[in-house]
Amino acid sequence: MLLNSINKAIIIASCFFLSAVSNAQEHPSLVMTKKGVEKIRENLGSVPLFDNSLADVKLEVDQAIKAGIVVPVPKDMAGGYSHEVHKKNYLLMQKAGLLYQILNDDKYALYVKNMLLQYAKMYPTLPLHPQERSYARGKLFWQALNDANWLVYTSQAYDCIYNYLSKKERANLEKNLFKPYANFLSIGSPQFFNRVHNHSTWGNVAVGMIGLVMNDRVLLDRALNGLKEDHLPAGLKDNDGGLIKKEGQKTGFLANVDEPFSPDGYYTEGPYYQRYAMYPFLVFAAALENTKPEIKIFEYKNGVLLKSIYALLNLTNSAGEFFPLNDGQKGMSYYSRELVSAVAIGYAYGAQDPQLLSIAEKQNRVELDNSGLEIALAVQKGLAQPFLKKSLNLSDGPDGKQGGVAILRSKVNQDEATLVLKYAAQGLSHGHYDKLSFSYYNNDKEVIQDYGLARFVNIEQKNGGGYLKENTSWAKQSIAHNTVIQNETSHFNGDFDIGSVNHSDNYLFDVSDANFQVVSAIENNAYPGTTLHRTMALIKDDSYEHPLLLDIMQIKSKQQNQYDFPYYYFGQIMLANFKVDKSKDLLPLGENNGYQHLWKEGSGVATAENSKISWLDKGTFYSLTAALSVGDEVIFTRLGANDPNFNLRNDPGIVSRKKATQNGTFINALETHGSYNTVSEFTSNAYSSITKLEKVLDDGNYIAVKIYNKDKSTLLFIMDVQDNSNSKKHQVTIDGENYQWTGCVFHNKIK
Repeated sequence: MLLNSINKAIIIASCFFLSAVSNAQEHPSLVMTKKGVEKIRENLGSVPLFDNSLADVKLEVDQAIKAGIVVPVPKDMAGGYSHEVHKKNYLLMQKAGLLYQILNDDKYALYVKNMLLQYAKMYPTLPLHPQERSYARGKLFWQALNDANWLVYTSQAYDCIYNYLSKKERANLEKNLFKPYANFLSIGSPQFFNRVHNHSTWGNVAVGMIGLVMNDRVLLDRALNGLKEDHLPAGLKDNDGGLIKKEGQKTGFLANVDEPFSPDGYYTEGPYYQRYAMYPFLVFAAALENTKPEIKIFEYKNGVLLKSIYALLNLTNSAGEFFPLNDGQKGMSYYSRELVSAVAIGYAYGAQDPQLLSIAEKQNRVELDNSGLEIALAVQKGLAQPFLKKSLNLSDGPDGKQGGVAILRSKVNQDEATLVLKYAAQGLSHGHYDKLSFSYYNNDKEVIQDYGLARFVNIEQKNGGGYLKENTSWAKQSIAHNTVIQNETSHFNGDFDIGSVNHSDNYLFDVSDANFQVVSAIENNAYPGTTLHRTMALIKDDSYEHPLLLDIMQIKSKQQNQYDFPYYYFGQIMLANFKVDKSKDLLPLGENNGYQHLWKEGSGVATAENSKISWLDKGTFYSLTAALSVGDEVIFTRLGANDPNFNLRNDPGIVSRKKATQNGTFINALETHGSYNTVSEFTSNAYSSITKLEKVLDDGNYIAVKIYNKDKSTLLFIMDVQDNSNSKKHQVTIDGENYQWTGCVFHNKIK
């Protein structure tokens, strides 16, 4: 905290210092610097990764110059013509500015100048965007967020051609375009600018970047510390239902570093939006480091901006795709342009970690700036080392005390199982009602999935590329996730305000034994009078072909309830060891809270000690063994009910249901096994290795589970559910056998 206060004081003081040194500023000076240009020119033709990236960008920009400049009147939503042209323009201007500096060819500066002059002519006449869908409309785009995107990139282009322009041309651009633009994003849009959210980060950085280029201390102070007064009415919310600003909340870029990031670098909105926000966070940090190094922005909050790069890279599957926690589009990965920039900045301004070089090699392109050259040079020297993603527990909240996300990984050679348990805070307006939810991966394949968001980003046919109403009615609801739902009601009753003041708590994270990794978390507030305690273990043992996932969900309540426990899988059902009654007439599973979107395809009643379901997906078999109580219901569902516009994927699910139950426990074991080759039509190891899954103790103090296997071995797992101390001594008798151990968890194998 002391370091943060000192840094803030230095930053504020430096804003006023800028006016005294305005005549001394060099250009370019943001992410590309004068010294950086010299070094790039010295190395041209000798650094393949940089040279190839340069060739690709040059070809793209040369084709754009040949095609001519188009600056259309703003009209469309995301994905529409005017939206896409303005987006393309700012990306092209930034690239052309860099090409001008690197190649010293005036045609690139002329291209940027002519485009900027067209914008300067149009901008003073622009009203708010005609599409009225956003809580903060832009002028060039339907939302101010995209206007901020434009200025973040265009500021870099202006910085690169600054000295090419005459004083009169600069005065025109600043008077008619850049200053009015910055004022509109800030003073003119306080509900967008003066908050803690990825939207405002883009706005803060847009104003800060152009402020740095113009040496405008007022704009820079506004960017760093927010508006002094915004006159926003209490309780104002955005289109996603998120509160714009809390009472007494600090705003500006520094507040957006302080609050959403945990000390571990986890960003509370989730990895999809962390990826999106990384570009403004890091390019502005690089610009501050290059223009005001005494601020030491990369040391702010104990270096959290650099930590965030590692957190984000770890929040990926084996293909580099981000886990779709909260609102997240599947398929987004560290191959995105934001992460190309982030990895390079992390390397150049951090400890020059050789592990980052292996990510850059996979990305196979770099930004044409200082950090891009530095990482390309290091790759050329053969310094790259593999980026090792390990099991880790990422805290959430500015102080790291608002839950978190746990990742368990079990890897043998190139074969990896990954468990993601989410017990985090709400995640601002992009958060979902999914306490203690999980997803599970076999390499890059989703085995048990998180749905992600309900949106087709930048596809105009689908609601103009914006969020679909099903994002609220389905994707955010608890039934859309692999967690417990009580009485068909979402966690916190689906109320954002309640969810925002609550979080789950870590109970145990133990990865000391690579063959038996355990994570456990507790949720006390999702339902009044009910406690949820989930414990998951990733077990590597020679009784199983691949790691086994053990899942124990304990529920304690003050009254009887109905509990639903869904697993959303992919593939084709192979078998169920109980009778399933297929529905002749499809009906929705319920009426509200996401249930209205699930078709009930069939159901069965648990009659034996275990219910077992197996399925085949992409050539691999999976078996789910459940220790249900006799009379529990197993429901087979498929998404797509009450979806007139086909906005939802038709994904299958399995819902275990306990009715009229006060305290209940769901115990599941999930196996990955075998294969099927469609060419040879050969099947191997197609059946489960588990013969019995048994709860042998559940007395309120301990939970104990036995797993019996085909090879006649038995795995025993015991956990103290009241005391997570790693020094407490325990003695428990199970089936006449006495077990003694120290610490929260005990496990062994009996042959």
